[in-house]
Amino acid sequence: MKLATIRTAGGTRAVRVDADAAVELGAADLVEVLRRPGWREAAATADGPAHPLDGLDYAPLVIAPEKIVCVGHNYRNHIQEMGRELPAYPTLFAKYGRALIGANDEIALPAVSDAMDWEAELALVIGAEVRNADEEQARAAIAGYTVLNDVTARDWQYRTLQWLQGKTFEATTPIGPWLVTPDEAPATDGELRCELDGEVVQSTDLSDLLFTPVQLVSYISTIITLAPGDVIATGTPGGVGHARKPPRYLSDGTVVTTSIGGIGECRNVCRQEKA
Repeated sequence: MKLATIRTAGGTRAVRVDADAAVELGAADLVEVLRRPGWREAAATADGPAHPLDGLDYAPLVIAPEKIVCVGHNYRNHIQEMGRELPAYPTLFAKYGRALIGANDEIALPAVSDAMDWEAELALVIGAEVRNADEEQARAAIAGYTVLNDVTARDWQYRTLQWLQGKTFEATTPIGPWLVTPDEAPATDGELRCELDGEVVQSTDLSDLLFTPVQLVSYISTIITLAPGDVIATGTPGGVGHARKPPRYLSDGTVVTTSIGGIGECRNVCRQEKA
């Protein structure tokens, strides 16, 4: 099952994306759906107003989630290209809701940065409140998987030892176009890929993940309660621009295509903000 949040003339709507139409679920966004008891069955059987698939305007998959938790250094090949040792524990940082954009929205390149980099990622969305989860509870709490690109201002990220300021510039993080439930999505199998204007810059199998989605849910829920609609971005593989010699960054007009086999694709044009 595929679930999404779309923009309509009457505002945003949560929908189930079928083969022939997008069917409304009776909620303004996906977070509202996931907070309802029995949301899986209700979403699967919903028969609300339908929208043609052609021309759907995808909003950010989750609007105003309680938390967006991101993981750094979680692909073996990326850790190696950055010259680091494999970590014993997940490297965590946060992102705020205003950073998120839809699957086809423009990526804002902030005027104050000259080093905006791409980071293709598998993301998961939480579908049930969970705290101190064991493996079984963590797996059950995952509503599904989606595509995300953690576009990063490297010059701001490395101003200090804390990464937040480089990771959460407004309107920089594509997510979507939909959530694919675990029964249909390859959680640790499939190709994660990033292209710039058609050139492949990242291509890695999800099996290269160091900490799996289930392990991340268990670990993070030990720190804080995870709530329906929360997003966990699981990290990026090798091939980022900052690790290249010389470094390479995004520029005005660049088309960034982020995809995961069996899950979906985001296609976003970069636009430089005026000073």
